[in-house]
Amino acid sequence: MAEYKTYKDLDVWVKARAFVKEIYLSTKDFPKDELYGLVSQMRRSAISIPSNIAEGYGRQYKKESIQFFHIARGSLYELETQLYIAADLNYLQQAKLPELILLLEECRKLLGGLIKYFETNLNLK
Repeated sequence: MAEYKTYKDLDVWVKARAFVKEIYLSTKDFPKDELYGLVSQMRRSAISIPSNIAEGYGRQYKKESIQFFHIARGSLYELETQLYIAADLNYLQQAKLPELILLLEECRKLLGGLIKYFETNLNLK
């Protein structure tokens, strides 16, 4: 893995940020009575992913960084559940769910690699 000068250079942050946009677009036509329920929760979960990656990257100590990366991973799992619930309620188009899950799994895989990299390769405290 190459050395990165900023979190904005991380593939996982770039993909997670694009995933946020997909979640926003996918939830814009949900029922209006879900605006403060499922829509809000899904959007907050999505935003949490790149936000915690950025915050983790900016931390001084490796242990703190990894903690924020784990929070981002938890948000991915939370959002995955919310996607299935949205599909169960027929708020998502059936063809959209596999597409979003694929993007989510790509983010999760990249994030797992970042966590492993921080755990094994960095000589930080």
